[in-house]
Amino acid sequence: MAREIVMDTETTGFDPKQGHRLVEIACVELEDFLPTGRHFHVYIDPERDMPPEAEKVHGLSASFLTSKPKFADPVVSEAFLEFCGDSPLIAHNAGFDRAFINWELEKVGRAIVPEPRWIDTLALAQKRFPGMHNSLDALCKRFNISLAEREKHGALIDTKLLAGVYLELRGGRECKLELTSSVLRTAVAAAKSASYGARPRPLAPRSTEEERSAHVQFVRANLKDKALWLKMGLE
Repeated sequence: MAREIVMDTETTGFDPKQGHRLVEIACVELEDFLPTGRHFHVYIDPERDMPPEAEKVHGLSASFLTSKPKFADPVVSEAFLEFCGDSPLIAHNAGFDRAFINWELEKVGRAIVPEPRWIDTLALAQKRFPGMHNSLDALCKRFNISLAEREKHGALIDTKLLAGVYLELRGGRECKLELTSSVLRTAVAAAKSASYGARPRPLAPRSTEEERSAHVQFVRANLKDKALWLKMGLE
């Protein structure tokens, strides 16, 4: 069973090398391209101010984040690494998220997540729709994925939207049909291999003697020689 992690981050800016930090991480678990319902989500104290232009994007203020755990705290760094395990990480414009995640991991002395483990849905979209606008919003509209719950760029809602986009980029309904066919084939094979013994005794009739007599009279009067009961000797 193939396990993958769809993820998104929110930050104080565009470049960790300029002092910008993570403020939110969200992850959704997929198995065979389908969400399992398991997710990881945390807000993070960036230990710095929040630029107004960044707050306009995600709506997270410095005062809100001050009471949240820092990335170095085990409930963030350790919990994030434990949830992801060694599964591939899927992100939209993955280079952005990878830069921030790895910057924070290096700061706490942990190994970075190497580039081969990352799957970039932006690159997948650009390959499938060359020359088109391939933002997350644009792809949701293209694939008829509802944006009704999305007011700002929150990591958790964006991750759930991205999971739907990723499924479509990997084959969408065709992928679901293949999975369904695989399940059906497994069920059929199990049924064929099952061994059923003879019933130890016939089941007791559920009808009364009067009901069976009335049925015989009905067959003789209405169906006559066309009745299957007569041909099969079940009268």
